[in-house]
Amino acid sequence: MEHIQIKSNPEVEKVFDTYPENVREKMDHLRKLVLETAAKTETITQLEETLKWGEPSYITKQGSTLRMDWKPKAPDQYALYFQCTSKLVPTFKMLYKDTFNFQGSRAIVFGLEDKLPEKALKDCIKATLTYHKVKHLPTLGM
Repeated sequence: MEHIQIKSNPEVEKVFDTYPENVREKMDHLRKLVLETAAKTETITQLEETLKWGEPSYITKQGSTLRMDWKPKAPDQYALYFQCTSKLVPTFKMLYKDTFNFQGSRAIVFGLEDKLPEKALKDCIKATLTYHKVKHLPTLGM
């Protein structure tokens, strides 16, 4: 992995600790994909892991906030959340309409039993974490 400074709010770990064990495993995997993708993106030198609206969130200076969460009211799914006014989800829908399940223009939703399409997911994560540098590019440079 490349050199990256990760600033993590200790409250994030507390949120992960509240998830049921089977959900925690899925959320940990999603978190790992975000951290790996950020570390392998050469233009990202700092990543902040914090809470926004009580949800684990990932922020870079050049990107759009990426959030993730599982909610008891939808116990069989978890999701990545994006800024709904951005071009992110509309672009992901265009490129990956047969790969992901979407919730409006704000989220990619995963079932607890789903196998994650990691390559496509990492492309979406990278586009989000570098959004302000790629938003002018066709299909966000993906």
